[in-house]
Amino acid sequence: MAFDLPSLPYSRDALQPHISEETLNFHYGKHHQAYVTNLNKMIEGGPMADASLEEVIMDAAGDASKAGVFNNAAQVWNHTFYWHSMKPAGGGAPTGKIAEMIDRDFGSYDAFKEAFSTAGATQFGSGWAWLVLDKDGKLAVRKTPNAETPLTEDGVTPLLTMDVWEHAYYLDFQNARPKYIETFLGELVNWDFANQNLTDAS
Repeated sequence: MAFDLPSLPYSRDALQPHISEETLNFHYGKHHQAYVTNLNKMIEGGPMADASLEEVIMDAAGDASKAGVFNNAAQVWNHTFYWHSMKPAGGGAPTGKIAEMIDRDFGSYDAFKEAFSTAGATQFGSGWAWLVLDKDGKLAVRKTPNAETPLTEDGVTPLLTMDVWEHAYYLDFQNARPKYIETFLGELVNWDFANQNLTDAS
């Protein structure tokens, strides 16, 4: 069972003017597609050929001999999760259960924003910033390098993510990663998605 490139939850121009259609054409249409294509080639005819994406990731995680499979499978999953972590006319302070938990676990939305922004800004090189539900039932911020994902952490549930690979922002923000992070939180982040992931985890 070959994997397909998952559909975007909006049109490629829907995040403008914050993230351009040109960026989506490259980031989604080229990078994300390449991870899908590479993964299909790697698992074709093998024991994971009919496995789910999550099963492929968990099988390859931590196994140096399967690093290529892990990198491509995790990047397919991470990118799909990232697209859903944004929405047109998103951004700003959260509402609902996630807002209550952010106040409880970070002290305030501003404190969360500082922690999340710092995670994204200080991730050296390529990687991701995450809001997760930790195994202790509390919210936490993570940063992961390259294709690494909290999905592989026992008892940890990813709630939303921000891509800080250069191809996520370079066409629109050049080397100004902090401006991209500010725009992600202020104009794009999809708190409805985070709330749904929180509901699904309970």
